[in-house]
Amino acid sequence: MQLIQEIPDAFWSLFRSVNREIYIEALLCINEEYQYSNYFLTREVCLQVLSDMNARKRFELLTEESETEADMLETPSSRILGWLLRTGWLKRIEDYHTLVTNIVIPDYSAVFIDGFERLNSDEMEETDIYIQNVYATLFSFQNDPRTSLGMLRTALVNTRRLNKALQDMLHNMDKFFGRLLDQESYGDLLKEHLHGYVEEIVRKKYHILKTSDNFYIYKMDIKRCIRQMREDTEWIEKVRRQAKLMGDTKNDVLELLELIDRGFDDIEHRISNMDKEHTKYVRATVTRLHYLLSSETDTKGLVTKLLNRISAGGDPEEMLRKTGERMNLSLVEMLSEKSLYRRRKSRKGFISRMAEDEETPELNREAVLKLNRIQVRYGREQIEEFIEEHMEEEIMDTSRLRIENEEMFEKLILAYDYSTRKNSRYAVLEEDAGMVERDGYRYPALKFVRRSV
Repeated sequence: MQLIQEIPDAFWSLFRSVNREIYIEALLCINEEYQYSNYFLTREVCLQVLSDMNARKRFELLTEESETEADMLETPSSRILGWLLRTGWLKRIEDYHTLVTNIVIPDYSAVFIDGFERLNSDEMEETDIYIQNVYATLFSFQNDPRTSLGMLRTALVNTRRLNKALQDMLHNMDKFFGRLLDQESYGDLLKEHLHGYVEEIVRKKYHILKTSDNFYIYKMDIKRCIRQMREDTEWIEKVRRQAKLMGDTKNDVLELLELIDRGFDDIEHRISNMDKEHTKYVRATVTRLHYLLSSETDTKGLVTKLLNRISAGGDPEEMLRKTGERMNLSLVEMLSEKSLYRRRKSRKGFISRMAEDEETPELNREAVLKLNRIQVRYGREQIEEFIEEHMEEEIMDTSRLRIENEEMFEKLILAYDYSTRKNSRYAVLEEDAGMVERDGYRYPALKFVRRSV
């Protein structure tokens, strides 16, 4: 039976209540004591917890629509506890053996209280916890003979939760950009950056992903573990037989492994996006700081401020006329080639993108040599080592040379180019020996020898 069907109608009235924050705080305090007391509280203990809460924060409890005059005569602790019991957030259980009234938290209420705790908490350590859980679960699933597909589903759930946590971090970046633009002074902007962004994002969230490198510590081990399980066909069949005996045929083991592997690819993609947003924010902060420092003295900053003032409202023509009476708007530094607004380049249309690609002409020998010289992939010492390595009886004969890869072919081209220079230690004998075609490569048959000193 789904928990949502057990929720009474009065349960939702908490979110419309005038005392909503007080009730949420009371539930958090009761839940804390509830866990400490092994999930079993008497009515007297609940009243004491609420009384201590009220003594610390001095809440002003307003009148609820459902409360009677008799309820108003009760103490604030009794009123709060009674309201939570009537609406179904707490549940009363009578113990007739000991004649004690016990207070418990229903399952559906515990779900919401857990959500309240997460909203009130400043900690963001679940990214570390989830990655370690996935690592431990996959390792146990691979090596424990009592393994079941349920463990693999647990690893998948934690992978998705980690993805969700990272996505929430990414979506919350826009509020920091908004707060950045709201600052009007250098001091306020610096305070917002150091005590806002650095404290909330860098130290508590971004730090977990980058500085301590928790994700990258476990990523390669998890990928290797998944690959080993996929390639072990005998082990896969054993897991399938065991799952069939247990009646667990909802998912196949390879399907779950594929979903976890894909989830980790998504995690890396989200971390990459987080890097981009972090770089954008730091760049925007530096630009904003520079603007606030120079806006009162820099000509461009003053012109920008003037244009913002004109666009804010009023009669633009009148404001421009008054401005012209006090300022010389024809100064060279204002009418520079660098405009305040830079027009974006138009994107190519769909039809232009569908046009046939122009054929690239085949490069001749000089163009290939020039391209390799520009790239500077291999130095002089590497080319000399290549020639020395393939010399037989003081001669490197390319007709006997076996080109095994692109690297050797490029070095051969650069070796010929090097031999044509004046300061080269090697020379090519001028012989017309034809062309060599072998293993998909075509090159002239040349003989490299050492130059006489």
